[in-house]
Amino acid sequence: MMTTPTIKLNDGHEIPAIGFGTFQIPNDGSTYAAVKAALAVGYRHIDTAVAYFNEAEVGRAVRDSGIPREQIWVTSKLWLQDFGFEAATKAIDVSLQQLGLDYMDLYLIHQPYGDVPGAWRAMEAAQKAGKIRSIGVSNMTPKIWQQFVPQFETLPAVNQVEFNPYFQQRALRDLITPAGVKLEAWAPLGQGNQALLTDPVVVKLAQKYGKDVGQVILRFENQSGIIVFPKSVHASRIKSNLDIFDFELTADEMAEMRALDQNKGQHDPDAAGVKDMLLQAFDVHAND
Repeated sequence: MMTTPTIKLNDGHEIPAIGFGTFQIPNDGSTYAAVKAALAVGYRHIDTAVAYFNEAEVGRAVRDSGIPREQIWVTSKLWLQDFGFEAATKAIDVSLQQLGLDYMDLYLIHQPYGDVPGAWRAMEAAQKAGKIRSIGVSNMTPKIWQQFVPQFETLPAVNQVEFNPYFQQRALRDLITPAGVKLEAWAPLGQGNQALLTDPVVVKLAQKYGKDVGQVILRFENQSGIIVFPKSVHASRIKSNLDIFDFELTADEMAEMRALDQNKGQHDPDAAGVKDMLLQAFDVHAND
């Protein structure tokens, strides 16, 4: 079985360049089955979050996989309700309990609103205590980055944001790349955006390389240095999304793909009211 290429983070850790996303996969056994299938075909990087309500199934699949723990990269994320030093300290322990793991490889500020600096200090302390290997942020625009990150003692290892060929986050990458911060893509295939999946440039390249459009998009992102984790519950798609390392886009083809950028995503973290909308949508303490 192929070993997934890795990308070196600014803290020295090596993250698998492609992972498996679990957003919106229910905790009714579906997450367990999907993660188990992903690990079986060669994924070594699983991305979950408190607000996905499926950490327990992710952890069980990791433990039942038969793969040594140190070979699997597990990411989870801190939800808005638990920002601030005390609350975040407790939430980190709860995530570890849910996952049934001794440590998380990466832990992120999921939505950057409220007492982000307090939450970050708790994450730094947990990193020093060996509970978390790498710490990072998510959904930070250049504006939000400038608001919070200068207050941090430790630079984030990653910023996980919406990214696909139609939304290439150039301003953000210009800001974070000099600091060695890596960009992780959520919705790397555009969340099923049919315009992207039928774009003539992408279709032409898929035909040339005998690949599907998803594989071409993921390959473009990989060659751009972006960490990706496509999500699927279909075994064939889970497998094909990983199969992107046996071809390479030329410099001209990369330029063609870059030219597709519309610089607009489906989610705007800078919009008014996003924090309140998110807090109403996900209550991670409903069953406390």
